[in-house]
Amino acid sequence: MVDRHTQALSFGSQSGVYEAARPGYPRAAVDWVLELLGEKAFTVSEGNRPLRFADIGAGTGKLTRVLREVNDAVVAIDPDPNMLVQLRAVVPGVETMEGRGEEIPLSDGSCDAVFFGQSWHWTDPLRASHEVGRVLTSDGVLGLLWNSRDVSVPWVRRYAEIIGGSASERLIEADDVRVGAPFTALEHTVVEWSMPMTAGTLRHLVSSRSPYITSEPEEKERVDRHLTVLFEELGLGKDTVIDLPYKTHCYRAHKAGGEETSRGFHIEPKVI
Repeated sequence: MVDRHTQALSFGSQSGVYEAARPGYPRAAVDWVLELLGEKAFTVSEGNRPLRFADIGAGTGKLTRVLREVNDAVVAIDPDPNMLVQLRAVVPGVETMEGRGEEIPLSDGSCDAVFFGQSWHWTDPLRASHEVGRVLTSDGVLGLLWNSRDVSVPWVRRYAEIIGGSASERLIEADDVRVGAPFTALEHTVVEWSMPMTAGTLRHLVSSRSPYITSEPEEKERVDRHLTVLFEELGLGKDTVIDLPYKTHCYRAHKAGGEETSRGFHIEPKVI
């Protein structure tokens, strides 16, 4: 059994396929989180200080590049230097640092918004909440985003059954996304979208996942064999494109006082 720490640091060996096949994030998801900051998140007014965002567990910069559409002052932080090398290649000029949610290499009150894209489930949520609260301004915002495949579509459900579930999917299915002090209770919404894929990128998506990276050769062979059967049934040739539907689960919370752990709760989904 591979431990969580090894899985969390396994992505760097596949940073190229991670960048090629992993989904990005819809701008609507980022905008929804930043609504908590008000108009200043989207407009630059004379006399106002520039805002600063942090992307923790940034990987190859899938979320970083969306944040930079809103604001140039973004720092991308990841524990794996190999992922940061790939990030700097695709998001030139961005500030990068090695670090993780429980140990953020930023000064107190230096960020207006801190985001975790597909990475909060790798943290200790109470320790990470305290650390994020430290680096946020007094009215700062925490945003947690996860991309999940829409398994209500039959072929996507079969694809998911072949490759197996993930820690993030189990967390969301159990409605157990948690933050601690100093944050208010989480708000939750869902953004639906799709990403065009080929058989090749669908395979790359699998090979970028930590359970596959750290699995035994026999398990990889089993997954590859079943994927071949599925793709043949779908009629996916080398260059055939198919839309992979996603649901981006978005959570947001304001920095506030209090000691109680806040649990995620559902509001009416806002599909954008």
